[in-house]
Amino acid sequence: MHDDARVACASYARGAAGATIRCSDAAVLMRLFMQTQPAGADAPRYYQLVLQQDLLGGWTLFREWGQQGSRASSKREVYLERDAALSAFESARDAQLKRGFHVMFSQGFEGPHAR
Repeated sequence: MHDDARVACASYARGAAGATIRCSDAAVLMRLFMQTQPAGADAPRYYQLVLQQDLLGGWTLFREWGQQGSRASSKREVYLERDAALSAFESARDAQLKRGFHVMFSQGFEGPHAR
């Protein structure tokens, strides 16, 4: 990623929807949005992963999950090496796919879902 494309990513609360991760499109290295099939009257559950390089050259993995229309939970992990961050991204993705989530949107991947 080019130095001029690095932009800090901020979290903010948005009413009952909980915390939503907002990033400049130029700053996002990888983004993946997954969702489950709705069960009966319940809203679908979602899981979002965003991996981006920070201003100091490290890598930050943002995770956000919850049920659409209700509060969300989020977690931020910082990695010094790209390979470690990418491995954590792939592990989180694979774990959610095994739990029945389906990919709804992906950004910044060479292939359909990275490796």
